[in-house]
Amino acid sequence: MSNFKEKLKKLLSYADVKINGNRPWDIQVHDDRFYKRVIVDGSLGLGESYMDGWWDCQKLDECIFRLCRADLKSKLKNNWKLLIALAISKLFSRQGKMRAVKNSKVVYDDIGLDLYQKMLDKYLQYTNGYWKNAKTIDEAQEAKLDLICRKIGLKPGMRVLDIGCGWGGFVHYAAKKYGAKAVGITLSREHAKYSKELCKGLPVEIRFQDYRDINEKFDCIVSVEMIEHVGPKNHRKYMEVAHRCLNDGGIFLLQTIGSNASITRADPWTDKYIFPGCVVPSIHQIGRAIDGLFVMEDLHNFGTDYEKTLAAWWNNFDKNYDKLKSKYDERFYRMWKFYLKGGAALVKSRTCQLWQIVLSKRGVLGGYTSIR
Repeated sequence: MSNFKEKLKKLLSYADVKINGNRPWDIQVHDDRFYKRVIVDGSLGLGESYMDGWWDCQKLDECIFRLCRADLKSKLKNNWKLLIALAISKLFSRQGKMRAVKNSKVVYDDIGLDLYQKMLDKYLQYTNGYWKNAKTIDEAQEAKLDLICRKIGLKPGMRVLDIGCGWGGFVHYAAKKYGAKAVGITLSREHAKYSKELCKGLPVEIRFQDYRDINEKFDCIVSVEMIEHVGPKNHRKYMEVAHRCLNDGGIFLLQTIGSNASITRADPWTDKYIFPGCVVPSIHQIGRAIDGLFVMEDLHNFGTDYEKTLAAWWNNFDKNYDKLKSKYDERFYRMWKFYLKGGAALVKSRTCQLWQIVLSKRGVLGGYTSIR
């Protein structure tokens, strides 16, 4: 055990994090099995041992920020478990049609709507908000929805497709505020049920449908943090679907969390507990997927806004936990804290980004005017 402890102490020293130190970002160890678990299982061991109460930290987000900024993953040798997982991810797609439905069920249907209603904004946006002029999460999410509508040039009567419509916030907003005719598709039955009820009386159609099965024309297309669930092996197909469904002269807006390097498999802890099958794309991967299909008109990086979004989600969840704890136990609470605080640390460290990318089929004549 002492050998694992010394290895971990040395590793953490690169991030200026100490074991049982007295600073807010130092790790307080409650179970000595923690050392071996982290050295052997990496981020999966770090997250699971936190869920199990083997360690704590006064400022968890600051601790993880320091670990990310120090790039400790590059200092850990790949273990056999990770090597096998990477090999499998290169050979097989984990986002086929049947698997995609299963992945969506884990993320959205198995976790109750009550949690998301207590945690998110009034539009139930489980994606980054736009905080340029916003002071609250509701303002930030409405600003994001309006920004998208303005970027795609949405006008009354236009037909817009939302690939991965969530709880229907965008299609509802586009129809009500801009007079658009909207179609939203999802692989979550809970999303579809809620969205249909939300959009009653509006020119909105909600479908339980895989993006690969769409074959009709739209004036503009939106996809907000959905491509992460598509998987690298399906990026090209995803873009081909968008291309065939977009009218000539139309705009396709893609919002995605972005990776600084091309990967084929998600962080093991996130993949197991939060977003199964989710892989964050890089600019290189997106570039290859749109090659010969789209012109990139605009790329807007507001990834640092995600720190505020995640902080707002955590504050809402933590504040309302007493109303939720009969259904979500202490281990879930610690898991959700590790997820939200860790996510905020990732964006603060600039380990990942948030891009809104505006695409056209053949280029906007005269040029596209960037909107911020």
